[in-house]
Amino acid sequence: MNFQHTEDRRMLAETLNRFVSEQYGFGTRDRIARSPEGFSRELWNRFAELGIIGALFDETSGGFGGEGFDIAVVFESLGRGLVVEPFLDTLIVGQAIARSGNDAQRARLGELIDGSRIAAFAHGEPDSHYELARVTTRAQRKSSGSGSGSGNAWQLSGAKAVVQHGEHASLFLVSARTEGEDDSEHGVSLFLVPRDAVGVSVRGYPKIDGGRAAEVSFDNVMLGADALIGEANNGFATLEYAIACGVLALCAEALGAMERAKDSTLDYLRTRKQFGVAIGSFQALQHRMADMLLEIEQARSAVINAAAALGAERKVRERVVSAAKYSIGRIGTLVAQECIQLHGGIGMTWELPLAHYAKRLVMIDHQLGDEDHHLERFVALGRE
Repeated sequence: MNFQHTEDRRMLAETLNRFVSEQYGFGTRDRIARSPEGFSRELWNRFAELGIIGALFDETSGGFGGEGFDIAVVFESLGRGLVVEPFLDTLIVGQAIARSGNDAQRARLGELIDGSRIAAFAHGEPDSHYELARVTTRAQRKSSGSGSGSGNAWQLSGAKAVVQHGEHASLFLVSARTEGEDDSEHGVSLFLVPRDAVGVSVRGYPKIDGGRAAEVSFDNVMLGADALIGEANNGFATLEYAIACGVLALCAEALGAMERAKDSTLDYLRTRKQFGVAIGSFQALQHRMADMLLEIEQARSAVINAAAALGAERKVRERVVSAAKYSIGRIGTLVAQECIQLHGGIGMTWELPLAHYAKRLVMIDHQLGDEDHHLERFVALGRE
């Protein structure tokens, strides 16, 4: 198998890496991540102008990529710069719309790709424990009055936790139960909910690894029939695929962060001196660094496998994606710990970028399912 990227993907990676290096230095990133908005609309628009968002979607959706390796290339570069703009939610929401949306809903993809609309993915709930089918937010059919559209409206109630960029999104992709038990795959439906709909409440807060998230509640929110994506009760397959895209993106982002943390640690070992010599000459530290390099290569292989499997049939795709997320969770935590320890006390300081890369690697493990969850899921899928 040829693991080399196509010429187009190499150009995409070079363009994005250069832009992040020149325009998204750590000082800029730290200022943006700690700002009241949690991201930069100006830079978000510039990313869109460069075509970076378009690389996440295929031509039929208005983009020019959309395959697993396109997603991996983009997010690995974003991980190198700890970019906090809403790429992940744009990917997940956009893929759900592209997969199951009607013509009117798919028309909104252009607004996501050109950066003019911020969309947020509202799925996780306070007691869901990463389980995709665990949805207690409810949507019930309600009469919308007389006429041909009567009975096609929906009333949405429930709460969603840790909605990335939820404060500043103008559109939410919300999972809700329209039928069945709280943990049943059947009965899950997906809705597009405007931020300004009556009954939508948002409480924002800063995240430990930079940027902002929100708790979002829906109090008897009335939605038209056009808010439903795909068929009622049958949204789980779309949800599962969109989250698989998100998991691949997180794995690639973690790989980029690991590479940058590794490079910083190598530079430190070459320049920091004790007893008149660089500490990188100490055999014990060389062994630890060699072990870490091997683990990072294993992480790269996991990302490659997940990217290649994104277009495979459901069971193969989900097993490979869960295997990758498990590996990334374990290796990311290891890299974070080793890099900080090899730096000594300075590795924990706020001023050193390494500490922020370490925090991001640890938090990626907890997004869209941690390593324990994905290990259990990998095993369970093998029994099906």
